[in-house]
Amino acid sequence: MTREQFISSLPLLRNRVLNPDAALVLAIEKAYNNNQWFIPDFIKHSFSSIASAFLDEQLCHTWLDFYPTIDGDQKKAGIIMAGNIPLVGFHDLFCVLASGHKAIVKLSDKDSVLMKEIVEQWELVLPGIRDQVQFTDRLENFDVVIATGSNNSARYFEYYFKKYPHILRRNRNGVAILTGNETLDDLKQLAHDIFLYFGLGCRNVSFMLVPEGYHFGLWDEAMSEYKDLEHHNKYKNNLEYNFAIYIINQILHIQMGHLILKEDPTIASRIGSLHFQYYSDENYVSEFLDLHKEEIQCVVSKEPVTGWEYVPFGTSQEPSLFQYADGVDTMKFLTSL
Repeated sequence: MTREQFISSLPLLRNRVLNPDAALVLAIEKAYNNNQWFIPDFIKHSFSSIASAFLDEQLCHTWLDFYPTIDGDQKKAGIIMAGNIPLVGFHDLFCVLASGHKAIVKLSDKDSVLMKEIVEQWELVLPGIRDQVQFTDRLENFDVVIATGSNNSARYFEYYFKKYPHILRRNRNGVAILTGNETLDDLKQLAHDIFLYFGLGCRNVSFMLVPEGYHFGLWDEAMSEYKDLEHHNKYKNNLEYNFAIYIINQILHIQMGHLILKEDPTIASRIGSLHFQYYSDENYVSEFLDLHKEEIQCVVSKEPVTGWEYVPFGTSQEPSLFQYADGVDTMKFLTSL
């Protein structure tokens, strides 16, 4: 499979992803039945993001021009995928195939359906690509590893894969920087960063820095689009548990029904909760971000943040081909083996 063949298949796959056939519709249903966090609307949003960011012929051509074609033998790249949000490992698979290597994929039990069906859909427009992807329950006979997991699993990864070229990822979260000048529409866009995929993604905003004296007066209306999430059984259970914990321990918080705001300097927050901390000046913002850089996946803001690449409100869950997890260039790694 040449690069041109790979690139030329993308608009065809894009069409299939955006216009699901019976097999893909069935896969969506199976994925939801297997994992109740994967509601169909969020799965379809994942499809749309992938189609927009990755399955664009011109964008992919521009992206690949930055990297050499592999000179040596094709490598077997083991990919251990997370299952926190639908198709979270697609970028890694895309990079492995685009670089010309073969993928050996260990899927999460939480997301064991969608990736297989996407590969089947790809096979229909690019015969032979299925032979470049092997799904396995046990990762073995690999040359390099890309593994994503929790902080606990990362310690296991470091021990087990230390002899292989690797990219190992831990827990990270999105952080939003507010100035107090945000409009209602800005905050409505921020709601997507907070609530998409129930906030379970590493790019979801789980923490905010807000200026001293900040008022949350617009938040009820701004967050209202996702009000119905409070009726989702698993999300509701987490909300009620968190609310009970805060009440029992007399922890100050702002109860919005489908979201609980809590002043807390911890980057990672509980499901249904959003942490925030006040800041006095830009120096504090820079110092805080630098101190917690190993915990931050992306910074979301309306305005530039000194010393940091940022993404606009509403786009944290729509990473481009050039936005690699943890800031590690996956394609550079794969094309330099």
